[in-house]
Amino acid sequence: MGVVEEGLRRLQVGPYACPRCGLPQDRVPTLDQDWVLLEPGLEVPAHLVPAEHRWITLSDGRVTVYGVCPPDGSQRCRIEHRLACSHQPLRDLWPWLTALRAENARAAQRRTAPEPPRPPQELPDAG
Repeated sequence: MGVVEEGLRRLQVGPYACPRCGLPQDRVPTLDQDWVLLEPGLEVPAHLVPAEHRWITLSDGRVTVYGVCPPDGSQRCRIEHRLACSHQPLRDLWPWLTALRAENARAAQRRTAPEPPRPPQELPDAG
């Protein structure tokens, strides 16, 4: 195991809860020895995202901003959770991101909503 891989394993890369909305996000190391919180499980075509917001995953698990313009048509990238967080003010950047923020708002609401009443243990005698 390499030095970088060992360091990443010790730093416990993985899920992290957003302090604003409470939804899970991926805490990932960058090339600059920093961390970024990315929207989990979402990779979008890079041409849909402005260059300064494109994060690509490198072979060692770290991420970096992918500022190539125009991007390769098959390139996919990730976005920071702060762009998709429904609890942070943000202007309408892209229609698909607005839809993602709305879905994240619903998901956050479901996490805090009270649990529906459970059905009775015994079924009624229907006859």
